[in-house]
Amino acid sequence: MITETCQYMTFKLGAELFAINVAQVREVLEVAQITKVPTTPRYMRGVVNVRGQATPVVDLRLKFGLSESPDTVHTRIIVMELELDGEATVLGGTADSVHEVIELEPGSINPPPRIAMRWRTDFIQGMGKRGDDFIIILDVNAVFSSEELAAVSEASSPAMEPVSA
Repeated sequence: MITETCQYMTFKLGAELFAINVAQVREVLEVAQITKVPTTPRYMRGVVNVRGQATPVVDLRLKFGLSESPDTVHTRIIVMELELDGEATVLGGTADSVHEVIELEPGSINPPPRIAMRWRTDFIQGMGKRGDDFIIILDVNAVFSSEELAAVSEASSPAMEPVSA
């Protein structure tokens, strides 16, 4: 439950408007060279170089069960910091577009509906309302299981560096 006014970064996946707490966003990048990592789940796009670190990138559309969509000039990688077993983990997620940072008060955020939800409610902290628009506020720590993040971390470890002959 959200009890204090927070700032959220909004982004779109398909026609839906999502938000994540801005405190978990490290930076937003244009889609660059994403290196595919073999034997990872379909939603894993691969890794990108973020300030010298191999950072795993997840296709948020696929992670949430939407259809695959080609990147456009508006596609962005949201570099997020997640909490995994008490440890900070950095992960990128592709979004169709990133919009703005907004402030939402607890009074404008409702719990997610229990039924008739297209999205898994355990991924959702709340439903924000801004004007006539609903904003799905994600709990990014809940979106990824510790097993998934462990597999992602292993896949992007320095052992994956190319070996020169």
